[in-house]
Amino acid sequence: METRFGSADEINRGLATERLVLRRWQDSDREPFARMNADPRVMEFFPTALSRAESDAMVERIEAHFAEYGFGLWATELKDSKEFIGYIGLAVPRFEAAFTPCVEIGWRLATEHWGGGLATEGARAVVECAFGVLGLQELVSFTTGANLRSRRVMEKLGMIRNQDEDFDHPSLPEGHRLRRHVLYRLKREDSKLVL
Repeated sequence: METRFGSADEINRGLATERLVLRRWQDSDREPFARMNADPRVMEFFPTALSRAESDAMVERIEAHFAEYGFGLWATELKDSKEFIGYIGLAVPRFEAAFTPCVEIGWRLATEHWGGGLATEGARAVVECAFGVLGLQELVSFTTGANLRSRRVMEKLGMIRNQDEDFDHPSLPEGHRLRRHVLYRLKREDSKLVL
């Protein structure tokens, strides 16, 4: 069966790197994902931490996204231990802005797995898949300006920020501390990750 952007088999097999496996979600991922989404450090640059029900609903939306688009946010585990550590992948934003429609690359990892280059390692594999397998021409990523950890990952991927494209996130109310976002772009022809 062919999906809009690639074969379902390719996407369902997921991706592997030296230390990570990016794969479709399993029921066993829900409990550690809910723990992550309740951690104030993980959710520092999101409007609020998530309840278990909200976290489970997010998994359902991710799976629905795979069904609709043929790609999504892959559950991410350590290759050696098979420990679930978060997600890395692609998403079509559900809001309208000057730069939409587009495909976003994003990640969310448990705090005990920060600082070791895992987000960058997994995101590089996602970029290769996006441009090489899915045939996408551009990726974007965005976050609040204060989220320096995520911005560093974007920059390590070769993504470029144009300050003129910074925007107020339409899902957040006027005056919200996280409303102002920075936007990074990576075009296929500029990526060093695809031959």
